[in-house]
Amino acid sequence: MRRLRFGLVFLLAGPGVLAQNTLRLTLAEAEKLAVKNNPALSAAQLLARAAEQSPVELRSNLQPSAAVNFTGVGADSGSRLAAGSLNNPAVFSRIAGGITVNQFITDFGRTKALIESARFRAAGENQIAESVDANIVFQTDRAYFAVLRARSVLTVAEETVKARQLIADQVSELARNKLKSQLDVSFAQVNLSQAKLQLSAANNDLSSAIAQLANVLGLPAQAAFDLADETMPGPVDTTADTYLQQAVLKRPELASLRLQVSAGEKTLQAERDLWLPNISALGTMGFVPAGEANIPGRYGAAGVNVSIPVFNGGLFKARQTEAELRLQSARKSVEDLRNRVTRDVRMAWLAAMTAFEQVGLTAQLMEQSQLALDLAGERYKLGLSSILELSQAELNYTAARIANAGAKFDYQTQHSYLLYQTGALR
Repeated sequence: MRRLRFGLVFLLAGPGVLAQNTLRLTLAEAEKLAVKNNPALSAAQLLARAAEQSPVELRSNLQPSAAVNFTGVGADSGSRLAAGSLNNPAVFSRIAGGITVNQFITDFGRTKALIESARFRAAGENQIAESVDANIVFQTDRAYFAVLRARSVLTVAEETVKARQLIADQVSELARNKLKSQLDVSFAQVNLSQAKLQLSAANNDLSSAIAQLANVLGLPAQAAFDLADETMPGPVDTTADTYLQQAVLKRPELASLRLQVSAGEKTLQAERDLWLPNISALGTMGFVPAGEANIPGRYGAAGVNVSIPVFNGGLFKARQTEAELRLQSARKSVEDLRNRVTRDVRMAWLAAMTAFEQVGLTAQLMEQSQLALDLAGERYKLGLSSILELSQAELNYTAARIANAGAKFDYQTQHSYLLYQTGALR
């Protein structure tokens, strides 16, 4: 997108700080800086990376596992173990080393279903990170345009003070020459004081906007910015249908929940498969360099184990029921979020439509109020009207200028918000 350089610098610091501490940014650069410095995004990305390890952990169950053992035992020759659980009662003094290999054969798809579930959940965590990223970008856009808006309003306030100061001086001079009354001077001074109050408020708003932008960028100590103006985006579509379709497809929060539903389906499949047999193979071999004479110098064995669940006190049934309920909850959450997204997109679209209309309406208002001010000024000079008419015309013109100064940036903010709601901001 083409960008125009906005030739004003926004300051909280004094002029001596300007040359060294002014940060020049375009909107794209501000977004990139905010994403880089925001710890919330780093936290979300780290959680997503952690979730990506779950499928690897589960997949390891399908691979062979091997362990090397070294054993040294000292015992009374021919002693027997009697108490305790079932065991091999003969104990012999020995020193031995060997390796044991365990290979999973099949559990009839349960482990694979768990792996798929973990993959979906990891993908969901990535979507959450995308959502955090989009939110940071929107917050940056809003703070960026807020600074531009506040600077524009400040410019209007400064020009208003100059214009009313000039009128107050002229009226005071006319009053000294007995051409105007002291009442006119009082009204002119009141108008000047109101303009100064607006200037003070505008300065405060600009300082607040700069502080907010600095915070969003992760640079809380930054006090001066030179921001590039953004090209005005075109009007939004006359209907919200396209934006609603985009939001359903692209909103990362919806995508995350849909992935959670897919993960829940796989988890439910895995819980149902708990009743299926679990088959694995085991092999072991090793050497006994020192030990009792009746212990061979080497050993080896291999076998297959089949484990068939019979009774577990209702554990498997409870786990299956839990998975079913969680899946139903996830589906309802998708439906609820889709409804809320539809509402938010419609509201954002309406706000953007209104903001775009106000750009043209405030321009017309400013033009008409300027014409009224010019006429009121001429009438006042000719003595055909009172200072009240001129004061009202000044107030109307100032309000129209402030509204027009902010309308452009209000639309840019609302347009960015609409893109955020549709999932198209990044």
